[in-house]
Amino acid sequence: MNFDFSPVWEGWRALAHGTGITVGITACALLVGCLVGLAVGIGRLNPRRRWLYALCTAYVAAFRGTPLLVQLFIWFFGLPQFGIMLPAFFCGVIGLGLYSGAYVSEIVRGAIQSIARGQTMAAESLGMTPAQAMRHIILPQAVVRMIPPLGNEFIALIKNSALVSLLTIHDLMHEGQKIISVSYRSFEVYLAIAVVYFCLTGVVTLLLRHAEQRLGAGGLR
Repeated sequence: MNFDFSPVWEGWRALAHGTGITVGITACALLVGCLVGLAVGIGRLNPRRRWLYALCTAYVAAFRGTPLLVQLFIWFFGLPQFGIMLPAFFCGVIGLGLYSGAYVSEIVRGAIQSIARGQTMAAESLGMTPAQAMRHIILPQAVVRMIPPLGNEFIALIKNSALVSLLTIHDLMHEGQKIISVSYRSFEVYLAIAVVYFCLTGVVTLLLRHAEQRLGAGGLR
């Protein structure tokens, strides 16, 4: 078997452009996922707030219980049936973000609940409101515990972003498929794409490890 990586070298500009799109859509989805996950995670802390707890629980169940690809297709192909036309990039970001947010919410909830209840009681005895205790006492400690599982979720999000190529977004996977369509060198191109994704996840892993070491040593101020 002969390997020919010339289509990869000739199409490196397209692959680089696709990598930029992948990084951009992943970063935007990450922001959405973290914001939604934080809100939903806190919303599921107190079952006595029945409506809020039920709404947050339903969201987590729906987005964790259905495939990401189906969710993306609903956003991009399903909503136009009701006259709602959304840009492909927006569908990719909101689809990935809401899907990731369901998992982030469980990470947030678990980390907060792992902090001793006595710390909240001590903060309230000093005159802090529950919101102030959460912001100044609980969350700074919980963030340190969130980093390892959040790192796994961020890496999964990078890899899941390959699905947005099916929404006509010109990301890394889409650009690679265009090269394959004219060169017919599937193995070489997909191998190059895999290497790029491996590098992206490797960079994220190193950044998260550095953040964990810094926060573990000095805490979140």
